[in-house]
Amino acid sequence: MIKVMNFDHLQRDLKSNAIVNTSSTEYEIYIARKQQRELDKNKMQDMCREINTLKAELIEIKSIIKKIGNGNGS
Repeated sequence: MIKVMNFDHLQRDLKSNAIVNTSSTEYEIYIARKQQRELDKNKMQDMCREINTLKAELIEIKSIIKKIGNGNGS
């Protein structure tokens, strides 16, 4: 690998011609951000599931109230 001019942690891979960041600190920051995004995604999915459950429960409650209102309660 050849060091990229004016950048301490960048090197060019001679086989692929790619620029590679060799900073372990920046890599750790990248991994931490990636993990946080995954946690945020999971949290959002959990909230959507909970909202959908609440919607279904509200529909069921409305149905029960309509039945009671019509005198057809169980």
